Amino acid sequence: MDTIKDVKVKDALDGVRAAAQELHGAISDAAAKRGDAVKADFQAIPLKAKAVMDSIKGTIGAQNEATKKQLAEAITHLEATQKHAAESLKNKGQALQTSVTQTLADARAAVEKVSEAVAAKRSAAFTQSHK
Repeated sequence: MDTIKDVKVKDALDGVRAAAQELHGAISDAAAKRGDAVKADFQAIPLKAKAVMDSIKGTIGAQNEATKKQLAEAITHLEATQKHAAESLKNKGQALQTSVTQTLADARAAVEKVSEAVAAKRSAAFTQSHK
């Protein structure tokens, strides 16, 4: 029974990572554009960031402590992503580019933390299976 739960949790965590990577990719693609084109693409970013946060919150309870810590840090970065993306919609010129750059950095940090959570989960599973 635990094996089935572990597979579902692994799949859920991998899904969270894929969603975070997709968010980062969308931000990266938008950041390559200029002016109003950036703003048009950034309209959806706060909602996408919230969706990734909701996914993390849905899986965090089933994780070990090391994984939970990484996921909590990912949520912090996603909250910053959401905030900076929303700010980008209000800015122009250099302020817009600065917020876009910050949004991209926050999303990248979130992806890194989710990847670290996946690694922590796998490490814990490997340790458990070799006891």
